[in-house]
Order: sequence, then structure tokens, then C-alpha cells
Amino acid sequence: MALLPSLLSIQKNTRTVGRGSQPLFLILFTLLMISGISARLVYLQIMEGEKHKQRAEDNRIRIITKQPERGNIFDRNGKLLATTRYPRSVYLWPMLHIRPSWSVIGPRLSKILEIPQNEIEAKLKKAGVNSPSLVRIAQNLTDAQVTALKEYESELPGVRISNDTVRQYPQGKTMAHIIGYTRELTAEQLKQKRSEGYRLGDVIGHMGVEKAYEKTLRGEWGGQQVEVDGAGRPLRILGEKQATAGNDLHLTIDLDIQKAAEKAIGRQNGAIVALNPQNGEVLAMVSYPTFDPNLFSKPKLSDKEWQSIQNAEHPLVNRALSVFPPASTFKIVTTTAALESGKFSPNTVLQTYGYLNIGGTRFGEWNHAGFGPLGFVGAMQWSSDTFFYQIAKGIGGPTLIEWTRKYGFGEKTGFDFSTEEARGLVPDETWKQKNWKRGWTVGDTVNMSIGQGALQTSPLQVAVMFAVPANGGYRVQPHLLKEDGDSKKWRKSLNMKPVTIRILRQGLRKVITAGTATKLNKPHLPPIAGKTGTAEAWKGKVKQNHAWFGAYAPADKPEILVVAFGEHSGAGGGSVAAPMVLQILEDYFARKGSKK
Repeated sequence: MALLPSLLSIQKNTRTVGRGSQPLFLILFTLLMISGISARLVYLQIMEGEKHKQRAEDNRIRIITKQPERGNIFDRNGKLLATTRYPRSVYLWPMLHIRPSWSVIGPRLSKILEIPQNEIEAKLKKAGVNSPSLVRIAQNLTDAQVTALKEYESELPGVRISNDTVRQYPQGKTMAHIIGYTRELTAEQLKQKRSEGYRLGDVIGHMGVEKAYEKTLRGEWGGQQVEVDGAGRPLRILGEKQATAGNDLHLTIDLDIQKAAEKAIGRQNGAIVALNPQNGEVLAMVSYPTFDPNLFSKPKLSDKEWQSIQNAEHPLVNRALSVFPPASTFKIVTTTAALESGKFSPNTVLQTYGYLNIGGTRFGEWNHAGFGPLGFVGAMQWSSDTFFYQIAKGIGGPTLIEWTRKYGFGEKTGFDFSTEEARGLVPDETWKQKNWKRGWTVGDTVNMSIGQGALQTSPLQVAVMFAVPANGGYRVQPHLLKEDGDSKKWRKSLNMKPVTIRILRQGLRKVITAGTATKLNKPHLPPIAGKTGTAEAWKGKVKQNHAWFGAYAPADKPEILVVAFGEHSGAGGGSVAAPMVLQILEDYFARKGSKK
């Protein structure tokens, strides 16, 4: 019996489980695990609850989107310039390519639609398997393709045929540079525009009115919210939002004048601009070479079609908004600067010569002989270079540059296509020092006085210049949206002396009646006033001059102003550009007469 306590004592002393800090450790470990699980549950249910709820909803709910109809575009008389057609397209559920049935669906679709299967899969992957919206994989289905898709409908679950809205341009090339075109968003554009409500497969305006008024024309997406089962089959419609069509636009463009201008320019690279000189309404704007904007409504271009818009002649460039030296049309500005400066009287008469030697450089007359003594009107009539050289020396560079800028050169006109319009260049002392490391010279002023040198202007800017004498001294802002507002909204006075306006008008009229453009002095037309210009230019190493001509009519109360520009025409303004303007004015006044 005495041995038992001893054994018990030994057993008690050898026990190790539950001794020391082990219970405390187990309790803390258990609490820590429970806390971690609780924290995770809080994070998943509270912090991430909405996200996971949305994922669950995305697996159950799909959005069948309906693209908005883009607004129509009309000319000033209600003639249709851009509208919408409704081709049939194929849409797929985004997760379709990861399901077992894709081994049948993919090859079948590829064969019917004539699209490589990997291209279809790439579009679905780009959208993401959790995307709630259908993905468009093919447009402009033929009747044969629609028939084949319906024939194999049982083998193509998750494939949907729907009508799309695609841009159509009834006038084709005639309106290309004004209307522009729409094109499906690139991946980079989608990243930038997703926050504005754009989505995969959406289109956006490129160039022209389509780009400038994208927000107005676009409209708002609509669609159906559909509940689907595990296989992606629609069960019921949960809600529906009607797509909102974009707003229509009515332009200042006159389609008849536009067509006449397109016919007049023919196949001569260049541009034609027609304005209402009283308020700056753009009546026509043609640039050649041109393109068919309907090409961009196709899902894919052929090599030939791609080359037609990407060749060396740059048909996508709007030459009416590109810049070139204005040549002798600029003598309007030089005359203004001289008379407004007070350094020359309206009665000034100067002897003209075959050339003048200025600063050691010979500046020649275009006829190599001179025209004898001339005043401002006669100098404009014959476009005498040596007359304006002397004027330029007398007024100086700063005065000429000041008036050049007052006429709007060297800055954008305020025209609707701000991203396409070039500013041009009015060179001065600062510019020359920066680019040539030399100071401004008398020779620079002389060269600029006849629209040569580094001076760069667009046909649209030149049209704005011609509008000043036409409307009595106002600089207009060219614009495209038709409004019934007062013309004062679109113009501002240059505060010119009445005598300056009178001399400019007399000189421009004399050009037509007895000067360098008498071919426009037609008895069947109202009186016309205008000015020729021929700018020295080289194409590569070959000299191929630019041709200019601007005119307005009737001379006493102008209602239409036209500027024509022939790029590298190789001839003068009187022989190349003036006939274009004549053709347009004849068409305009013939139609006007027939309406009386």
C-alpha cells in the first residue's frame, strides 16, 4: 500500500500534456483562426459584396444592346447627305468560345461567315467572358448567310442575328471632305472613350461633320436586360430601354453648288471654297483627290480599296484647310495696309519696271517689262509686282504683318473642323530668327507683299480675305451649321476707311473688265469682281506653280464668293483657276434665273 502513493506521485510528475503555456497557445490559435475567417467573411460580404453580387448577376443576366440610330445630315435645302441603313449582323454570347459546344459552333460559323475562327475567338476574348453584352462578330450578312445560319440554328446556340445601324452617304465622293465618315473604334480609342459610354463594336465619327458633331449625331444606346439559364438560353426579359436616335443636322452647304464645284475642279489636285460673303456660310467645299466615305462603313476593305485612300496623292487630306503661298491674291492685304497706314494716298501713282534691285537681289515683274505708271486700281488690274514691291518698302514689314494678321492669316478661322484646319504661317522677325538665325530684311517684306516667301494660307483663309472687300470691311467666320440668326454673329469689322474699301472693289472689278481675268466678263452674268494669283512652287525638283483665283458676284451686292486653288497646276491662276470659278458662277446664276 505504501508503494501506491509513490507510483501516483511518479505518474503525476511525468505528465506533460496540458502543462505550461500549451492551453493558452491553443486558445489564442483558435481565436486567431476564427478572427481570420471572420475578417475574410467581412471582406467578402461587405467590402467585396457588390462586386461578387455583380459577378453572379452577370452569370445570370445578359444585355442585348440596341445601337442608336445616328442623326441624319441635310444640306441647306433639305437634301440628304448622310443617313442610316440597317444591315443584318451576327452577335455571340461572350463566353460561348469556352464551352464544349464551341467545337461545333466555331467551325460552322467560320465557314458560313467566311471569317477565320481565330478572329472570331479574338473578338470574344477581347470582350471578356464576364461581359454582360453580346459581341458583334460579323456585319452586312448576305441573304445566303442568313439562310444558312437559320438552317443550322439548332447547332448554333448562343448565336443571334440582329439588324444593325450603319452609316450611308448617298452623295458618295461629292461630300466626302465635308461629311467625313464613321468607323468602328480601335482598341486604343475604346480605352479613351469607354468612360463616355462607348463600347466594343461602337462607331465614331472621323473627319468632317461626323467628327466635329459626334456628340450631337451619336444618340444613346438602348437594349433589353434578359435573364438566362446555365446554358445561356434566354428565360425572360427583365427590362427594356429604347435607343435614342441622334439629332439631325442641317448644313449651310448647297448641294447644287457643291456638285458644280466638284465638276469644275475635275481631276486637278486642289480645292474650291464657296461662301456667302455677308455672313460666312460655307456653300461648298471641294477637295481633290477625294474618296468614297461609304468604304469605311464596310467591315473590311480590300487591298484595292485601301490603296485608293492611302496613295501618294493623299485623298483623305482636305486641301481647302491645308496651307500654301497665296500669291497675288494677297495684294488685297498689301493694298489695305498701304492705304490704312496713311503712308500712301488713294491717288498714289508709281512707275512700274521690268524688275527692281532691292538689297542686292533682283525682284522681277511677272511680264518682265513693267506696265508704266499705275495707281492702286491699275496695279490690281494688271497684278503688277513692282508696284507692290515699292508699296511694301514704303510701309515696312511690321505694318504689312499687322494687317496680314487682322485679315485672319496665321490663325484658325473658327471653322467647325478645328482639328483638321491648319493655322498657316505669317512670318516675322521672331520666326525668322528662330528658324533661320537671321533678322528680317526689306527683301522679306517685298516678297511677302505679293504673297510669296514663307507666308502660308489655306483656300478657306483666302476666301475669308476676299469677303472683306465684298461685304464692306468685315472679317467673317466661316461655318457649316445653318442658322436663322443675324449675320452680325458671324462677322466683325476691321474698321477700314471707306476709301480703302472703294479702291479694293474698283481694283477687283477692273481685273475682270480689263485686266488679267477678262474671260469672266460675260454678258449673261452679273458684274463679277476677282483676283488671280500664281504661286511659285516645286514638286520635287520640277517647278510646278500653284494657281489661284477668287471672285464674288454681283460686284455691287455680293451674294456668293468662290475661291479656286490648283495645286501644282503648272500654269497661272487666269488659265487654270479662273475657269473653275466661272463654271460655278454660271451654274449658280443659271439656276437662280430659272427659279424666278
